[in-house]
Amino acid sequence: MKKWVISLVVIVVAAVVAVMSYAPLKNEIAQHFFATKVYALLNSDEVMNLRQVITKDSTNSRTVMWQSLNDRDDFVLEYGIDTEGELNTAEPVKSVLDIDGKRIYVYSVNLTDLMPDTTYNYRVGYADSRTNWYSLQTASSTDNNFKILIFPDSQSNEYTDWKNVAMNAWQSNPDSSFFINMGDLVDNGYNLSQWNAWFESVADMNTKIPVAPVQGNHEFYTTDWQVDLPIAYDSFFDLPSNGTDKYKNLYYSFDYGDVHFTVLNTQDDEIKEYEPNLLQDEINWLRRDLASTTKKWKVVLMHRDVLNYSRDAAPLDGVSFSRHGETYMPIFDEYNVDAVLTAHLHTYRRRALLRDFAPNEQGTLYILTGVAGNVRYPNLWHENPLDEYVPPQPETNNYMVMEATENSLTFTAYLPDNTQMDTVTIQK
Repeated sequence: MKKWVISLVVIVVAAVVAVMSYAPLKNEIAQHFFATKVYALLNSDEVMNLRQVITKDSTNSRTVMWQSLNDRDDFVLEYGIDTEGELNTAEPVKSVLDIDGKRIYVYSVNLTDLMPDTTYNYRVGYADSRTNWYSLQTASSTDNNFKILIFPDSQSNEYTDWKNVAMNAWQSNPDSSFFINMGDLVDNGYNLSQWNAWFESVADMNTKIPVAPVQGNHEFYTTDWQVDLPIAYDSFFDLPSNGTDKYKNLYYSFDYGDVHFTVLNTQDDEIKEYEPNLLQDEINWLRRDLASTTKKWKVVLMHRDVLNYSRDAAPLDGVSFSRHGETYMPIFDEYNVDAVLTAHLHTYRRRALLRDFAPNEQGTLYILTGVAGNVRYPNLWHENPLDEYVPPQPETNNYMVMEATENSLTFTAYLPDNTQMDTVTIQK
């Protein structure tokens, strides 16, 4: 009997050793045996909406954020190249958000000691509880070729369409380095359930690559549709500093490869009661930002468009530029911005290259990026004389891909089923 028991033990031990030596299973088994409640943490009351957020320099830094319904002081983030090797730990900065009748605790860790072109693994938790491991890829400091996903307005009254567009784009482009959302992420900026739906829709992507959000006007709307400060957006995205606490997270810039991205805030009307000097201060910052970059390419992201569009209820004669177009386009000309991406109108339009408010082969590429949620305005906008491409009407959802090389930027728009809708390349 003793021999039979000993033999059984030997067989079991040998089997465990054999399985543990198989690399793909090793990490999963380790999580089961050596971390309590590892599969229960993510999107529970303890850890919600785990995400990566863009930083000013993605070669050596990354921000990781999450939320909790519980106030904890013992959260940690663990990260390393090998999950079975030596791990680094970082403690998050905690903030409190009271919104939509709930108190949310928001946790943020800014990792600044990373190596370029390196895949890290990270997880968060407290005590002996941890989430799963997720990957984190830093940018190369020498290879300037990369791809990103660009999503126009995702605001919805129900976020299934947004999830389908985002996940299809991600599954079709898993080599994307980060993704952009062009503003109006949600329909109501003070509705917590909408924010949770937005985060849940991109969870598979956003745990692996960072988001670079653009602030839209709907981020300012309260649950009774009044205008107030965008406290949820401000809490949920810890963005690169623009040099002032006064305008924290309202506008920012960052580099990736040989591209400098400048993210503007076009909601000066919504915020004028609180920050009446925003527009002029932002213009001054924009000039400094564009003048100081040494990157080959300059791309500007802004929610509101540079053109006014005619519609049946408000016809226009000829070309009309919006207030933001009149304000910013001369600055884009002055600093030789290569491309400007906009949103807000829920339609896709690619314009002629523009300089001095007119077509010019040496001008800036302007693309109105479309719509990615279920709020659509079919056949609302008339064509503008400066439009070079207008998709068949009525429009459906779309997403975009930007591919950067040493000598070119290519912007391609796709329908939800990955049918190519439009493409354009600029070179220098």
